[in-house]
Amino acid sequence: MNYREGVCISTEARINDRIRVPEVRLIGPTAEQIGVVDIDTALRMADEFGLDLVEIAPDAKPPVCKIMDFGKYKYEIAQKAREARQNQTHIIVKEVRMRPKIESHDYETKRAHIEKFLRGGDKVKITMQFRGREQTRPELGYKLLQRLAQDIAEFGFVEFAPKQEGRNMTMVLGPTKRKTEAVAEQKAARKAKADAQAEQTD
Repeated sequence: MNYREGVCISTEARINDRIRVPEVRLIGPTAEQIGVVDIDTALRMADEFGLDLVEIAPDAKPPVCKIMDFGKYKYEIAQKAREARQNQTHIIVKEVRMRPKIESHDYETKRAHIEKFLRGGDKVKITMQFRGREQTRPELGYKLLQRLAQDIAEFGFVEFAPKQEGRNMTMVLGPTKRKTEAVAEQKAARKAKADAQAEQTD
């Protein structure tokens, strides 16, 4: 269904001689209200314009029809649907694995990855993996996750607090910025970079 000019248009609308009612409320090709006319008059007017008669509100009394290019209309609807799909934002949950006794440089590398994911508007699941005797010291993993949450506080927040699951402890971080905002900022940054490069080549 699509709403256009205050009435509901079905993509499966009946057109031309498939409209089997004695009279219709007619809308002209430029959205002017023509009024109630018999179906033959409506079909003749559509034919004179070289357009289609499309039933856009079948449940109205009488049904509402509009004179339009139905092929063009269906194409526009398909284009809008395609654009809507392209503009949809999908929040992805990234996963980063760590060990309680992680080396400092490895920690900084993983922290940078997590920050990048959050800046991009995605959620991040941190999985702390305990092996061997590490399983007897879960507080080490908990403290590391708390430290991580503080280190990335500018870009994310703790959506699900650390939770022990067998040999692992997990925590989920959510981005402080919505996915749409992050995507828009990334596009703007890429455009600004491209514009700057273009100025340098001129």
